Amino acid sequence: MIPDSLDSSLTIDDLPALTLSESDRWRLSHVERLLKLILRIGAGMDYDETAVTVAAYLHDWGGYPRFQQPGVEHALRSMQVAESMVLPRMDLPQEMVPVILEAIAYHDYRDQRPVASIEALLLREADFLDFLGIIGLVREYGRGPADLLSAYERVLARRGLIQGRFTLPAAREMASIRLQRLEQCLEWLREESFDFV
Repeated sequence: MIPDSLDSSLTIDDLPALTLSESDRWRLSHVERLLKLILRIGAGMDYDETAVTVAAYLHDWGGYPRFQQPGVEHALRSMQVAESMVLPRMDLPQEMVPVILEAIAYHDYRDQRPVASIEALLLREADFLDFLGIIGLVREYGRGPADLLSAYERVLARRGLIQGRFTLPAAREMASIRLQRLEQCLEWLREESFDFV
């Protein structure tokens, strides 16, 4: 958990353990996948690795039980938590803070606003990728409830909102592969479930 003392400082090395203590292994593994995706889709690009790493760890904190607020969208709440509780305790260059906050605030696939920084674009498109392919399918079915058809419909809805939004060439290429894999799995699912009967 985040130390209560405002005097206690935090470093980037503290973020994995803090993320795990505030959530669970499932959410931490999401961040770990995002960081690997960012390295791939950002290869050869000039971006602030520290800023995007901090943003990746903090981007979903507003959806964690301790920080959730009814009626406040998780990306906005994550930005608020980062801005008020975490970033002030980190020794970061002042110009990095707005970049981190933008990346957190704009990461959600439902957010259609354009981003200003490459760090925000990398986090957003990596997050999109993590909702596609086999991992996206497993994530959706893992959320429950144990209703094949409902989860299938959520997978289709999310795919529809994400698939045309990639702008980075490497992300587009990865998305194409993941979409093909997802379609094959959905076809097998329809076949083996007898169309969800």
